[in-house]
Amino acid sequence: MTSRGSPSRFLTAVLHNGVGRYVRQLQRLQLLFSPTAADARGARQFVEEAAQDFARQHPDVVLYVSPHSGPGSAPVLRAEYLNGTVRDELIASKTSEEIVQLATKLANQSGLDIIRIRKPFHTDNPSVQGQWHPLTNKPSILTVQGPRLQPK
Repeated sequence: MTSRGSPSRFLTAVLHNGVGRYVRQLQRLQLLFSPTAADARGARQFVEEAAQDFARQHPDVVLYVSPHSGPGSAPVLRAEYLNGTVRDELIASKTSEEIVQLATKLANQSGLDIIRIRKPFHTDNPSVQGQWHPLTNKPSILTVQGPRLQPK
């Protein structure tokens, strides 16, 4: 927490993603719904129409479909990430297309909470010379600003 009262952090790559091959952070996606409830119609339609397409587009995400029956059990899309975060999204009365959009959004996220970024850049080993810019190693004649002197 900062003095502003909102959490913040420096911009970092999750698990150093990008250093090697890309690793999707979503590990498991679980669809919990009732096979007979009226508010789970979109979830049932998603299972019938779009679940296989989603699984083909995201082969590194395990998709579990768990029909359960019980009083007061609303349909839920549960996302489990590699860092241990579990996020439950309520999908009651949503259409199949909305569930596909939500599942794709969850698949593209890192699992970290969305918080304020302190700076757009950060390094663990800061340079003593300062930040690089395009004119860092150019001759100083190119960087001089102001009126040019005319030879006499």
